Amino acid sequence: MERKLTAILCADVFGYSRLMGENEEATLRTLSSHRKLIDSLIEQHRGRFVNSAGDSVLAEFASVVNAVQCAVEIQTTVKAENANLPSERQMQFRIGVNLGDVIVDGEQIYGDGVNVAARLESLADPGGICISDTVHAQIRNKLPLTYDNLGEQQVKNIAQPVRVLRVMLEGGPTRATAKATERSLRKHWRGGAFSLVGLAIIVGTILFVQHLSLRPTTTTASIPPAKKLAPPLPDMPSIAVLPLTNMSGDREQEYFSDGITDDLITALSRLPGLFVIARTSSFTYWGAVCARPAIRYGSRFNWRMRPPAKNCGRSATTGHCGMSSHCKTRSCAGS
Repeated sequence: MERKLTAILCADVFGYSRLMGENEEATLRTLSSHRKLIDSLIEQHRGRFVNSAGDSVLAEFASVVNAVQCAVEIQTTVKAENANLPSERQMQFRIGVNLGDVIVDGEQIYGDGVNVAARLESLADPGGICISDTVHAQIRNKLPLTYDNLGEQQVKNIAQPVRVLRVMLEGGPTRATAKATERSLRKHWRGGAFSLVGLAIIVGTILFVQHLSLRPTTTTASIPPAKKLAPPLPDMPSIAVLPLTNMSGDREQEYFSDGITDDLITALSRLPGLFVIARTSSFTYWGAVCARPAIRYGSRFNWRMRPPAKNCGRSATTGHCGMSSHCKTRSCAGS
């Protein structure tokens, strides 16, 4: 089985699936045009086209310098071609270059050297080139190029990390510049955010003060509350039946005295020409020692009552006022 040390160039189209999904025919025409240029540049730099799968290209070079020079010219030429295409139809390639030991099988080459080149290509930016540390060691003093050290990268299906460098093409930003720009933008963004917060606080304070200063002052006046007017007197005689008192001493007989009071109110309300005070009003004096003039004033009865205050609740068992079994007071006698 033949082995050899060779420089491997691996390239593919960035966003190829998207381009095919948008317009297959236009994408294939652009790819075919670019491939002709790429194949021509590989031949000019004494390289050998190995194979192609869809949008990818694999080539080998006997010289690492020729491989990197070819990669740079491919990106420069493709960039010039894209300038003549609409932005949505422009096609950018990513390229990886590695120096490694490979197995030769006819026209094909295999091995970790090829796999590392493919992984370098996936790390490259659209329109960019990534090379391994072994390639950089061979060309750093031979080509007028600058490089951005990306450090060691753990790549798929490769046991050991690979130290990767990015070739800085003309007009392309370095990683250090990109980081500095990012830090600057972040700093300005934070400063702008703090400024906006401060401005919002100031504006809010001004609006709040204006609201307080422009709000009309509320004046209060010592206006006495309106007096509640007494209901007008009816044009007919009126009467209120006060709740009768249970003199039996048995609380369970309360319903009996209340029932007699309800019956009296109901019977009197049926008499024409007589205004009977409702039960809800007269029962507010239940159990109270009532001053009769006060009741007359508060309930607006239009009868005349004598001034002396007596216990107005009559016994449901004796029919008297409860002061004695033979009460002869003027207020209760004969009533």
